[in-house]
Amino acid sequence: MPGPRTGDGIRPGTGPDAGTPLAPAPTAAGQHGTGTGRPRVLLAPVTVTPSKPLTPSHLKGLLWTDVMYRATAHLADVTLRYSHTTYHPTEQTLGFWEFLDRNHGDLDPTALDELDLGALYVAFRAAAERVPAAALRPYADAVEHGWTHPAATRILEIWTAQYAELGLHDPGLLSHQPPALSTAEMIARLDALGMCLDQRALGGPVHLDLTRHGMPLRTLISADGRPNYLACALRELLALAAEHDEVVLLYDSQLDPDYQRLARVLTALGPTVSRVPIGRVPIDGAIRSAREGGWRDQHAGALLAACRSGHGPAAVRLGLRLYFIAVLGPGQAESYRPDLLHQCLGRAERLLAAARTEALPPLGDRLARHRRSQLHVDPYRLTSSLLGRHRRAPATDLMTGVFV
Repeated sequence: MPGPRTGDGIRPGTGPDAGTPLAPAPTAAGQHGTGTGRPRVLLAPVTVTPSKPLTPSHLKGLLWTDVMYRATAHLADVTLRYSHTTYHPTEQTLGFWEFLDRNHGDLDPTALDELDLGALYVAFRAAAERVPAAALRPYADAVEHGWTHPAATRILEIWTAQYAELGLHDPGLLSHQPPALSTAEMIARLDALGMCLDQRALGGPVHLDLTRHGMPLRTLISADGRPNYLACALRELLALAAEHDEVVLLYDSQLDPDYQRLARVLTALGPTVSRVPIGRVPIDGAIRSAREGGWRDQHAGALLAACRSGHGPAAVRLGLRLYFIAVLGPGQAESYRPDLLHQCLGRAERLLAAARTEALPPLGDRLARHRRSQLHVDPYRLTSSLLGRHRRAPATDLMTGVFV
């Protein structure tokens, strides 16, 4: 693929023509089979932009999603759709890549870790530059053809190793997983649903129009052609929703207005849509965006290093799930507390040591009690059930099948 010209703001050896080779798409990476007669569930969590370390808030969302995915897979055919490719076209991602190439053109991302790259991302956000859309267009075109900036690839490589230690299902972090719909096809589908106000012919933006449902217009694509996160989500999910009986949207609770809109659109395609907002994790009582930095020792690499000191891999995986799901809960009232995390690691050791192996009802039947009225299993109800003071010791199949 011919790369953009250096006159487009990309330095030789750093732009989209110099990146990582296209990785093959995963084969049914998130699926547990089709044609089984079981209900079909699509889990669609919000993605984390690969530009910084994984913070406690990120870990909470990832662990929550993983327990939901693994538990629900015992009851339904589950697709976990978590594609970084889909969301690369957003301005915050392309803008960061352009910022790196323009200001740090000789940078070798392979020599840096996630903290180094995260510091550069903080500098990019602090600069608050909004470069012309023309400077980002070569990057957007390259993404459509399977390219990822080397800095993002470096972050994703680090995350892949951390996913493995955390026991998280890898949905294809390093794979090229484009959305099924082009931007034009997404707009056409919205228009067919009567949910689009397209003002491009007049030099204006494209809006999601849900005014008949009592929701204000929401810009999807700016007048100069920049898509936002919601536009990218629609490119992906409009093509997938109708193939499933239930769609579960897991997201940062601060994004709730946009996810209410997304749920409204997807419901029109037939499936039941469940919204699962997950609160962020305050640090010392304050909720901060990862774009502001200040991670100190509270990021995935540092937490894993601290946890593995004195605890085995299974206890680390279970203990982190006990803390980030059951102790912190779905809200965001409780600040991160290393002492409570340490207690959960100790509890995990004891639970694993006491796990029962006697004959029990099928695991799926036991997990079904934690579904509420939906098809998917509620991670909070399930994980909290392990912490009751007078609970029986957990079964080995639950530990190995869901938590470790």
